[in-house]
Amino acid sequence: MRFSALSVLFLVTSLAYGQVLQPAKLTAETPSGQFKVGDEVELVFKANIDKDWYIYSVEFDADCGPIPMAITLAKDPSFEVVGKLTAVQDKTKHDKIFDCDVRIFIGTGEFRQKIKILSPDVKLAGSYEGQVCTEVSGKCVIVEGDLTFGKLQIASGGKKPEPKANEEKKSEVATVAAPTVTPPKENDVDSAVIEKRSGLNAPAYGARKGPTLDPGLVEADATKQSFLGFFILSFVAGLAALLTPCVFPMIPMTVSFFTGQGSRSRALLYGLSIIVIYTLIGAALAPLMGPETANHLSTEWLPNLIFFLVFVVFGLSFLGLFEITLPGTLINKVDQQAEKGGMLGIFFMAFTLVLVSFSCTGPLVGSILVSSAGGAFLKPIVGMFAFSLAFAIPFTLFAIFPGWLSSLPKSGGWLNSVKVVLGFIELALAFKFLSIADQAFHWGILDREINIAIWIVIATLIGLYLMKAFRLPGDTGKDAEDKRVGVTRLLMAILSFTFVVYLIPGMWGAPLKSLAGYLPPLYTHDFNLLASAEGEGGQICDEPRFAEFLHLPHGLNGYFDYDQALACARQQGKPIFIDFTGHGCTNCREMEAVVWSDPEVIKRLRNDFVVVALYVDDKTELPESQWYTSTYDQKVKKTIGKQNADLQITNLNNNAQPFYVLLGTDERVLVAPYGYDKDAPSFVKFLDSGLQKFRQLGSR
Repeated sequence: MRFSALSVLFLVTSLAYGQVLQPAKLTAETPSGQFKVGDEVELVFKANIDKDWYIYSVEFDADCGPIPMAITLAKDPSFEVVGKLTAVQDKTKHDKIFDCDVRIFIGTGEFRQKIKILSPDVKLAGSYEGQVCTEVSGKCVIVEGDLTFGKLQIASGGKKPEPKANEEKKSEVATVAAPTVTPPKENDVDSAVIEKRSGLNAPAYGARKGPTLDPGLVEADATKQSFLGFFILSFVAGLAALLTPCVFPMIPMTVSFFTGQGSRSRALLYGLSIIVIYTLIGAALAPLMGPETANHLSTEWLPNLIFFLVFVVFGLSFLGLFEITLPGTLINKVDQQAEKGGMLGIFFMAFTLVLVSFSCTGPLVGSILVSSAGGAFLKPIVGMFAFSLAFAIPFTLFAIFPGWLSSLPKSGGWLNSVKVVLGFIELALAFKFLSIADQAFHWGILDREINIAIWIVIATLIGLYLMKAFRLPGDTGKDAEDKRVGVTRLLMAILSFTFVVYLIPGMWGAPLKSLAGYLPPLYTHDFNLLASAEGEGGQICDEPRFAEFLHLPHGLNGYFDYDQALACARQQGKPIFIDFTGHGCTNCREMEAVVWSDPEVIKRLRNDFVVVALYVDDKTELPESQWYTSTYDQKVKKTIGKQNADLQITNLNNNAQPFYVLLGTDERVLVAPYGYDKDAPSFVKFLDSGLQKFRQLGSR
């Protein structure tokens, strides 16, 4: 069991729910110096981006999905826009879900736009709109704001350019951004057709009530749960490290030294020194394991390919192909310091233990440090503290109570068996990182069923090795020659073969929910029986508005308009499932691919709810009769996306996506909303709790 527990060291989870977010802001800088009429001037826009977040830049394929930055300058005859909006030193990022390369800024960013001065009295004003995301919590947010400019210094003189013949026909604003493709505008369709298509008597846009969130519905804090789980698993890794050939034999040797000194306080200091050394390693690496690094490690192909190779090397070392050791001169120098005695000597003696045991503890420590790159500064420190605590406790306790040494099993071939099993596990975990690189480069060498097949082979080899069906280079001595299998080895072999049986249905598309964080996504599976067996998408009341250019995943039937969904829910007597989503929301697509595809989830969405997907970034402009002024920011909301975003912000005090809300027919939120969390069973519980609440309240 201790070995299988190690396999979840890389799971990093977080829930998304909070207040209205503004993680990035653009400001305009007015160019200094004097200019004259006819000059081209470069306007500079600086982006300040919160820690853990990144903002999409420009000059990438807008059809990919994420929304590029757009800056709109209010049209004025005193200037004209020259060329496109450009970005200064942005970075390339591969979007795994949309399967394309995009450009982003992290921390700060800079955009530039050229204008040509047409008049001495230049009047500049404008606004911006873009998308900001974080892979720490899985949120994506649309940010927008107004831009203010200072006064340009225009020198007298210079020839004023002649106005162009079609000057008067220009639109009221000039928008500078990467080219985008938008669906057909709703106001291109006759209003009577719209009303007929809507069918149900939905309330007027400006008069709708919208969802109501009770203050008591607060989502549980997942951060503490995540840290507690990570602490426990790191502690288990520390215990596993004790059962390796590099460490276990050193327990009686070290304890004998301290009992000879006759001082228990020295033994306590030795154990404390081990904890301090490992914790300092975590503290030193903490700045490198923060949220920005987490984004890079989780999405870029190169670091994941490096991690794959590192884990393969460690795994092969554990299997006995070669031994990884630190330079002997380094160990000797530290050992010389330990011989000086005193408190400093005890510290260096602990340091010697850490260095000598590196070949066995290195892979486990590396596993903890890699999995700690999940966005929290304290995580590597917590992981190293938990690991070292488990590592140091036996040395300290046996030094204080030396009589316990007689109860320890003798060192022997069983220690190498532990090391070999850990080596197989390292090899299996390595393919998680190769999977990310494979998807980034589209190699197509590690689809889901291939990864599962590799794991089946590795788990089978573990079981056969534990049953002594074959030997490896490190297996020597009487224990290796003895073909008898102890009860402990037998139980571990049963566990390994059971894991093989669990994996086999995954070859035909079984979701294998407990391993979702390791395996490639389901869409890479070539033969999926579950997908072939999908049924009808659920009953709806009328033809959905906007269905010609908006869609739901997995063949679901539903709506893309809140009022129409509400009317249908009242007609059918069902609760509403609101999906606040976006065309450019990477994590929305990931939730749909990983969680919505779960049979239990899709069954509930089809049968028990009226589903409505509200796209907050859709640019389709509605007929003028459906425009309204928001009570939140006093701006006129003209498009589908603006109105859906305003509904989320005004009524639910949230502007992150993905964001899921369960609603009664009286428009009251039934249970705490649900954010980005790829755990399908938790999502099922969320749906079930909302449905139960709806029924308790009498289908309100």
